[in-house]
Amino acid sequence: MLALDVDGTMTDGTIYIGPQSEAMKGFSVRDGLGLALLRQAGLKIAIVTARQSSIVQVRAAELRVDAVRQSAGNKAQALRQLAQEFQLELDQVAYMGDDWNDLPALSIAGLAAAPADATDPVLKAAHWVSRQPAGHGAVRELAEWLLDCQGKLSGLLDAYRQPAR
Repeated sequence: MLALDVDGTMTDGTIYIGPQSEAMKGFSVRDGLGLALLRQAGLKIAIVTARQSSIVQVRAAELRVDAVRQSAGNKAQALRQLAQEFQLELDQVAYMGDDWNDLPALSIAGLAAAPADATDPVLKAAHWVSRQPAGHGAVRELAEWLLDCQGKLSGLLDAYRQPAR
């Protein structure tokens, strides 16, 4: 399973708030395809975020994310619950986060990952760091790396190289 923070991981961390208090966030379509590829390869995808946002629910539904935990004040506890829900050991769970509140989840995940522009404590705690910043391909890079490690990347890519019938 890959579990992801949202703000500063799936997005660049910018939240636009309009005059009627509406919020907007930008998500990378390339990151989205990376998650679709992981799902196609049989991995579960989860979102774990401290904020509550209808935008996250909409994006998660578009991406067919398996589980969404919003208002997660304790991300490590949320990660433990997700692992139990999907009958996984924590060493079978990768978590990508960018800031201090992600450190507890990163510390228990089998693979702790971070975008290139994560805070220094997170970069030091991470087993794997993207070359890309958050919201601009970091999740996609992680997805492709995970697929490559599992020997599934080239097969998935080959399917995309085939001409349409």
